[in-house]
Amino acid sequence: MSVATVIKQHIVSEYAPDTSVDELPSSYDLLDTGLVDSLALLGLITWVGERFGVPVDEVEISPDDFRSVDAILRFIEITKSA
Repeated sequence: MSVATVIKQHIVSEYAPDTSVDELPSSYDLLDTGLVDSLALLGLITWVGERFGVPVDEVEISPDDFRSVDAILRFIEITKSA
């Protein structure tokens, strides 16, 4: 299973249970649409750190890093390669 699919499954199960994984485009703006609010964003950051071994407490994080599944994928790749 791809990393993008794992992220989408988590987002759908936690924040959009009436949506299927296939209906969530990787470019969908999670923040501007209100799907993920500030409190949910903290949970999503924590989950990404735990699930993918990203040291989220050791790097600078911007909300834009979690704006979409595509952005989360870039964040994981950049952070793990640093």
